Formats: sequence, C-alpha cells, structure tokens
Amino acid sequence: MSLSAPLPASAAVEVEAPAVPLGQLAPWALFFGLVAVLALFFVSADQGAVSIPAGTAIHEWVHDGRHLLGFPCH
Repeated sequence: MSLSAPLPASAAVEVEAPAVPLGQLAPWALFFGLVAVLALFFVSADQGAVSIPAGTAIHEWVHDGRHLLGFPCH
C-alpha cells in the first residue's frame, strides 16, 4: 500500500457550477411533478372506475406494488 503525497496548492482546480435560471427549471419541475402525481394516482387510488383503458387492467398491473406500499385495495 502506498501513501500518496498531498497535492500542492497550485494543483487545486476550482470548478464553478453553472446557474440554472428558474424560468428554465420550472417547466421541467412542473412536468415531472405531474408525472409523479399521475403515477401515485395509478398506484394508490385507481380501481378501474376512471381508467382510460376500461376495466381493471391498471389495477392488476400495480396490484402487488400497491400491497408493498401499504395501500389496501380489496
């Protein structure tokens, strides 16, 4: 095992993170927030009554995940 010598002060590199304007970040935050709410709806509340595909297809697809998350479904 070898010990490495500390870097001299002149070798340190400063990295500056670019600033992201809120106007560019807000639409993406809104989009992913809506996708997250939609996913939460399908996992937690959808029982087939308001599903876009008729029937209980989505309910059956997320059935086990619903139980793992503690949501009762029947």
